[in-house]
Amino acid sequence: MPVDEDTAALLRRHRRPEPTFVRAVAGSLADARTVREERPGPVSYVPADRQVVSDGDADAVLLTFPSVDTVAGLARPEDGRVVVLARDPDRLRTGWLAEYASAVVAAEADTLPTVDRLATLVGPSVEVVRLPVPFTCVDGFGEGYYARPERLLDADVRAADPAWSLVDDLTARRSVAALRSALASGEWDSRYGALRRRPALDGSVVLLRPTP
Repeated sequence: MPVDEDTAALLRRHRRPEPTFVRAVAGSLADARTVREERPGPVSYVPADRQVVSDGDADAVLLTFPSVDTVAGLARPEDGRVVVLARDPDRLRTGWLAEYASAVVAAEADTLPTVDRLATLVGPSVEVVRLPVPFTCVDGFGEGYYARPERLLDADVRAADPAWSLVDDLTARRSVAALRSALASGEWDSRYGALRRRPALDGSVVLLRPTP
């Protein structure tokens, strides 16, 4: 995904591979040494000890936070392992951000394939594992700030998350204003303040991997 220097710097600050997700991916890749990654987003989740193959045969294929467009036309490879790190659109719609930025969440959810669709790419026997989003998540998608809502008031943080670009500027500004007002009035903390003390969130992130 080509980006200019300013955008690249923004992504380095706010979008980095979350180590807990990387470890889960590494375990699911098993003994695959070469990996072909399909991803629409800026963050690679291929573990550092694996070799990335851009085309041709690979021991495994990793789909990283795929979109509907990413999986359109894809079929399960005849050989090799397929692992998917994804976000469940149904669970995404139930998060607190939907209360304040409903259009943003709805637009993002509409870009995400269902877990059932992704399972068809993994194989006939699939395990779906929910990956908790840690309090200290370093990959700055919306749920990464589940306990730090003030971060979403930062324009740079939002600019690093493509979800906010899926709506027009007026809609985005109204969403930010709604969240800012809820934080200032104490409404957010009254409803969701317990999340500030929660070490991880059982959110929308899932890992799909083949079972023996």
